[in-house]
Amino acid sequence: MSALPARLSHRSGGRSLTVLAAVIALAGWGAARGAESITIPNASFETQPDSYVNINIDAWQKAPKPAWYVESGGFLWTQLAGAFKNTAASSSDHIDNCDGAQAVWLFAVPEVALFQDYDSVDWNDPAPTHAFSAAFEVGKTYTLTVGVIGGGGGMLEGVSLQVSLYYRDGAGTKVTVGAASIVHTLATFPTTTHLVDCQVRVPVVRPGDAWAGQKIGVQFLSTVSTDLQGGYWDLDNVRLTAVADPALQSAPAGSNARVSYLAANGYQYQLQSSDTLLSWSPQGSPVSGTGAEAATLFPLAGTTRKFFRVTVTPAP
Repeated sequence: MSALPARLSHRSGGRSLTVLAAVIALAGWGAARGAESITIPNASFETQPDSYVNINIDAWQKAPKPAWYVESGGFLWTQLAGAFKNTAASSSDHIDNCDGAQAVWLFAVPEVALFQDYDSVDWNDPAPTHAFSAAFEVGKTYTLTVGVIGGGGGMLEGVSLQVSLYYRDGAGTKVTVGAASIVHTLATFPTTTHLVDCQVRVPVVRPGDAWAGQKIGVQFLSTVSTDLQGGYWDLDNVRLTAVADPALQSAPAGSNARVSYLAANGYQYQLQSSDTLLSWSPQGSPVSGTGAEAATLFPLAGTTRKFFRVTVTPAP
């Protein structure tokens, strides 16, 4: 049996950009909240024994071996994902921004995956522990961020990895809510020693959405085609955040209307206005969120009706 690789690497570029909007007329009041971090068990892959490599990953479930995968003469399916210890800072293959001492590898072979949700299991727990119990809440948008390195083990250009948020339906089937495809190119991933943050976003959850109130799932899935398979990815530092709908507020302020919202850290906000809801005009410059309230005074003179919305994008 071949020896396990010391490290895998790949970087995934590009942020998935989504827009979250709230609309009000010149009246109304709503509560606004900032960004919140959602705990994912073993999000930085540190709880496994501190050894060179370990195919057992606490809190994360591996995809089952597909019927087409033949183990004879190569890697066992269970070896296609595992945890590894970062090398010393003086080593040429040291990951300079590894969170903690360990990360995980994921082979670029079709259907190799790591996932975690309310009902998932791991190598040591044959029954779900329900440790990851966060749910998609109405009025919030969700962002999944993971550090990624690509190109390890002779990975070819065009190899892809899917990062996604999902929920399980009544039959237990994973239903994707938001996904981003990470594609390896030498231009995008010039180094195998620095993790690059990659993100997927879910727009604001509405009451009628099928995933509203459902438990959140996180998955990393190798989507490489068979003609490009080979090599491996490194993953580390999984983060999940939720941001409440900006919940625009307006109130009279002398001859003006005061329009305000809470601008969460890590996001950029652009207030827009409209008379008809058919076209929108920016009001002022984009605002970088600091966790504090952002407010704009809008003249009321000559105005009988005005609508406002705020768009939210990742901070540049």
